Amino acid sequence: MPHPYVLLSAAVSLDGYLDDTGPDRLLLSSPADFDRVDEVRASVDAILIGAGTIRADNPRLLVNSEARRAARVAAGKPPYPLKVTVSGSGDLDPSANFWHTGGEKLVCTTDKGAERARSLGLAADVVSLGPELDWPRLLEHLHEERGVDHLMVEGGGRVHTQLLQQGLADELQLVLAPLFVGTPDAPRLFGPGTYQAGRLRLVESRRIEDVVLMRYEPTAPGTGLHPSPADRHWLSLACELATRCPPSRTAFSVGAVVVAADGTELARGHSREAGDPVVHAEEAALAKIDPADPRLATATVYTSLEPCTRRASRPFPCARLILDAGVRRVVTAWREPDTFVAGADGTGLLTGAGVDVVVLAEYEGRAKAPNRHLV
Repeated sequence: MPHPYVLLSAAVSLDGYLDDTGPDRLLLSSPADFDRVDEVRASVDAILIGAGTIRADNPRLLVNSEARRAARVAAGKPPYPLKVTVSGSGDLDPSANFWHTGGEKLVCTTDKGAERARSLGLAADVVSLGPELDWPRLLEHLHEERGVDHLMVEGGGRVHTQLLQQGLADELQLVLAPLFVGTPDAPRLFGPGTYQAGRLRLVESRRIEDVVLMRYEPTAPGTGLHPSPADRHWLSLACELATRCPPSRTAFSVGAVVVAADGTELARGHSREAGDPVVHAEEAALAKIDPADPRLATATVYTSLEPCTRRASRPFPCARLILDAGVRRVVTAWREPDTFVAGADGTGLLTGAGVDVVVLAEYEGRAKAPNRHLV
């Protein structure tokens, strides 16, 4: 099921700490950055924090700007985003600021935690995710049942760590403060464990008074049939490449990108590229890669349209070229219609040969856009 766009937001010291061990919260951001955070809060549908952050910081988690609240209302939204907390035990303080400020609140917990949370009389809806906390199920609930398209996660470190390690974060907004904490038992932003491979993509770096904002996106593809946030980025790029195709009334406009398991882009291509009137997107991209490149075996091919299984213009269809290249994972947006080939089923051919095919149907409209004159 589709998930909301998940944005992780945090501020850390130069040595990677979220706070010190003093009785008061350590203020890491500058006044201008606090205002930026307020602007981000006003732009999202929900804000999530862990129960530990409620205990440690007792935050109100509000949109403080009256003008921003008014703009939300004018856009048909409530003045405050939905406030969400996650607690495995349901051990929550009913007197915390979280419950008594802002708009609607939601507790996501376990079966046992739900019993405890409901007994506290919290001013919030309580939802059980099952016997254990389940992040994919939580995100599905927020999207499908609560209408959350954009989720801002403000901590703490354990929550950020779990979302990153499970490949569920679309963006990390990290503010670096010019100070050191140096206390070994102070809370850190990220904990140990296995993270997705590859380097993150730096999409913005900005000075805000004496702190620096850095925005990162993951690049590593998902594995098997499990889509990752990076899959969305690469498929979006494939759809954008499709718009660059020279127009045709006898062939689809398609874009394709081949990405290694560590998030390195190996090649890209689009239909009718470089003046070739019959070249297909996947064909154009794969032709740019050395067939002996060992990264192909664990690479993912992103294509805006399902790879073809029959064609008259060349000896081999794109599904066969993908198999011959040794690629075993494909992410696409749109199943091929019967416009030119009846019963086209590239997905069936690929899956029958052991390839994992992921269809992200939410991108179908973008894939169709440059082909509307054909369908």
